[in-house]
Amino acid sequence: MHSYPAPALALVEEMVAKAATDPARAVSFQGAPGCNGHRAALEYDPECLPLPCFSFEDALEAVKDGRAARAIIPIENSQHGRVADIHFLLPESGLSIVGEHFLAIHHALMALSDGPFTAAYSHPQALGQSRFYLRERGIVPMAYADTAGAAALVAEMGDPQACAIAPRIAAALYGLKIVAENVEDAADNTTRFVVLSRQPLDPAGLTDRTTMTTFVFEVKNVPAALYKAMGGFATNGVNMTKLESYQKGASFAATTFYADIVGAPGDPAVDRALEELAFHCKELRMLGTYPQERARG
Repeated sequence: MHSYPAPALALVEEMVAKAATDPARAVSFQGAPGCNGHRAALEYDPECLPLPCFSFEDALEAVKDGRAARAIIPIENSQHGRVADIHFLLPESGLSIVGEHFLAIHHALMALSDGPFTAAYSHPQALGQSRFYLRERGIVPMAYADTAGAAALVAEMGDPQACAIAPRIAAALYGLKIVAENVEDAADNTTRFVVLSRQPLDPAGLTDRTTMTTFVFEVKNVPAALYKAMGGFATNGVNMTKLESYQKGASFAATTFYADIVGAPGDPAVDRALEELAFHCKELRMLGTYPQERARG
C-alpha cells in the first residue's frame, strides 16, 4: 500500500477499509483511486466496492485470498495493443474469466500550473495513446505504474513543469487543474477489460446469451501443427475473434497461444472444434466462458 504517492494513500486506505466490510461486493483493480480500472469497476457494477491494488498481481491475489469477489483487469487497447500480460497472470492465478467490459478512454492533461511542461507522467499505455500530442509540444513522457497514481505523484512533487495524463476524475481527487481534455490521439480509444472470479460460470446457464470462451494452448512441436489445430474452428463454423502468441520460457522453442472464440462448451460445434484442437496440442487450458459485451461505438 505504501508504494502509492502520499496524496493517494488516504483514499486507498478508506476504500480498502470499506471493501473489507463486504468482500462479496468488492472488485479489485490495479492502480490508484481515479484510474481507468476504478472507472471500469464502477461502470461494470455500479453497486460494487472498488478495491485499489498497486499491481495486477495484487489485484488477482485479492480475489484468491477472499478480500474481493472479483477483479477487473485491462488486457488490450484499441490504439496501443496488449495492456496486461493476462496470458501469464491468469493461468498462474487459478481464476476464471466471468465477464468482459469495454471502456471508452479519454485522457486529460492535468497539473498544478498552466505550464509550460517539460515532463508528463502516466502509465505507458496512456503515454503511448497520447504520443503525438506530447511530441508536438516537446513534453517528455515519463512512465509510472498507473494513470491516477501519476496524478497523485505530480501533486506530491509540487513541480509546476510536471504534468500527468489521467482520467479527469483524478484531477478532482488530487487537487490538480485540468489543462487540456481528450489528449488521446484517437477519438475511439477503447480498452477491453476482463472480470475474474474464483469460480467459473457454468456455460449451461448462459444459453440465452451470446457467449465468449477464452483459452490458452500449446501445439505439438511438429510441422503445420498450428494450421491443423485451427482447422476445426473453420470446418465447424466457430468464429475465433482473437489469436495471440507468446513465448513460454527462455528457450524460444515453445510458443503458447491465447484465443477468444464466440460460443461455449456444450455447443456441438464448439465441442468438436475444441476436441480437434486438443488432439494437436501438448496443453490446452480453459480460462472461462462468459457473456459477450459489445464494444461501445
